[in-house]
Amino acid sequence: MYWLFVWHLRLLLKASCTFFLVFPEPRQTLYLPWATLKPLSSMQIQTFNVGMLSTNCYVVSCSETKEAIIIDPGFDASYEAEQVIRYVDENALKVKFIVNTHGHADHISGDEVLKRKYSAPICIHAYDAPCLEGLGENISPANVLLEDERLLKIGQITLKVMHTPGHTLGGISLVGEKLVFSGDTLFAGGIGRTDFAGGSDRDMRRSLQKLVSLPDNCVVYPGHGGFSTISEEKRVNPFLRWL
Repeated sequence: MYWLFVWHLRLLLKASCTFFLVFPEPRQTLYLPWATLKPLSSMQIQTFNVGMLSTNCYVVSCSETKEAIIIDPGFDASYEAEQVIRYVDENALKVKFIVNTHGHADHISGDEVLKRKYSAPICIHAYDAPCLEGLGENISPANVLLEDERLLKIGQITLKVMHTPGHTLGGISLVGEKLVFSGDTLFAGGIGRTDFAGGSDRDMRRSLQKLVSLPDNCVVYPGHGGFSTISEEKRVNPFLRWL
C-alpha cells in the first residue's frame, strides 16, 4: 500500500485519534482527523508530481470496484506517464475518466497517451475545450464537455463539478465527500494567477467564495503544491482575506 496509516492515542483529548498519511517521495505527510478520513474509506488517492511546473496528477480510485479517474496528467517526460500507467496496471484499476481541471499545457499534456492506453474519455469544461486543440496533433479533442454541478461517478465515489473560473474561463474543481480537487484556483497559502488569457480577478473572487463555503474539514488537493484544508486556508491564506 502507498498509504501508511498511523494511529495516535491522545489521552489528553479523551482518547480521540488522529491519522497521518505518508506518501512515497515526492509525496508529503498530511495530518487529518479520523472524522475526515472515515468517509473516504472506499477512496484511494495517489499523487504524482509531474512536469516542469510540478503539477499534481491524481489517480483517484474506488477500492471496491477498482474504477478510477485520472486528474491533470501534465506529463513532460515519458517516465512520468510510465509511472502512472504502472500504478494503474499494478493495482488492476479501470480508468473511467481523464479529467482536466483547466486547459493549460501543464495539466493536459498527458491526455493523449492515457487515452490511447485506456480508451477513457477526456473531460474538460466547454470554455477550456479549445485549449486541447491548440496544442496540435499530440492532444486529443475533448470527449466530454463538463458543466457546473455535473456528477462523475467512479464506483462508489461521486465527484461533483464546480465551475471555478478566474485562472481560466473553464476552470473547475471536483468536490467529493469532505474533499475538493481545486486545480489552479486554490492552493495551500495561495491562489491561481489571473493575468493569463481568460483570467479574471472578479471570477476568481467568486470562485474562491464558493470554495470557502465548503465544510471546514474539507481536504484541499490543489493543482500544485501541498495539501491543506478549507479551515486552514481561511486561517492563513492571505488571498482569502479580501473575499
